Amino acid sequence: MARRAEPRYFGGQAVLEGVMMRGESTWAVAVRKEDGTIETVLNDVPRWSERYRNIPIVRGVTSLGESLKLGYRALTWSANQQMPPDEQVPERAMGWTIVIAIAFFSSLFLVIPALAGRDLGHTFDFMPGHLAEGGLRLVIFVAYLLLISRLKDIRRVFEYHGAEHKTIAAYENGVELTPESAQRFTTAHVRCGTNFMLTVMVVAIAVYTFVPTHSALQTVASRIVLIPLIAGLSYEVIRMAAKNMHRRVVQVLMQPGLWLQRLTTREPSLEQLEVAIASLRAVLSAEQLAEVESRAATVAPVTPAPAAGS
Repeated sequence: MARRAEPRYFGGQAVLEGVMMRGESTWAVAVRKEDGTIETVLNDVPRWSERYRNIPIVRGVTSLGESLKLGYRALTWSANQQMPPDEQVPERAMGWTIVIAIAFFSSLFLVIPALAGRDLGHTFDFMPGHLAEGGLRLVIFVAYLLLISRLKDIRRVFEYHGAEHKTIAAYENGVELTPESAQRFTTAHVRCGTNFMLTVMVVAIAVYTFVPTHSALQTVASRIVLIPLIAGLSYEVIRMAAKNMHRRVVQVLMQPGLWLQRLTTREPSLEQLEVAIASLRAVLSAEQLAEVESRAATVAPVTPAPAAGS
């Protein structure tokens, strides 16, 4: 019996006034410029993480590292498309901004919950420190999302995030790749980074159960050292869930992450969906494009499920 082929998953990321899509061998960024035109750039996908694709956990760490690098490049390019040539930001300057952001978020989501959770665990006997830490981290995360979602520019990014999800859902459901067809789908997606972040928080609670916290320094150091392991385990959970979303138990377990995406996605306009589709079409091979057109001509209209898979 022939081995069943792996599903063709596509991923992406919202950027400034556009969407980045990653295909099997290329990645593209499409943005809407001030004059109303769509500018698209196409690049080859780095292949170094491919050598680890059959090693559980390790493949998650390498894929995440590769995705972060591509996301940084996509964000830099999209930001510069919104500026005059003489005001564009060099990659090195953007890199320092990312370093500062990493330091800030590490303190906010890693150090503060770890130390506060440890103190709460010592103060209240009925509350284990790792549970207090996980609960506090989740509260900070949700509060942060609620706060930034009030910013106009961030709301625009969240709309493009919704456009990315709808476009990938349209492709995976075999409908015609048009803004009108994609608009019928939900903005929720099981492979979304928001869902991944929530999974990381849950997995972290389980892992930290087995980690002693004799001192504040040991607590913080263990959180830093265990980041790759937690990220790799979370990747495997999301990967398994994406393959089994037809199972009721998986749908229930993934529901909190899908609900949380209501904070990080917004309903996009048809113009924003047009940008996302342009980005996806850029990374589709000729064979995949032909497959899309063929399926779109034969598949009857469907009512999309509320948790279609990105």
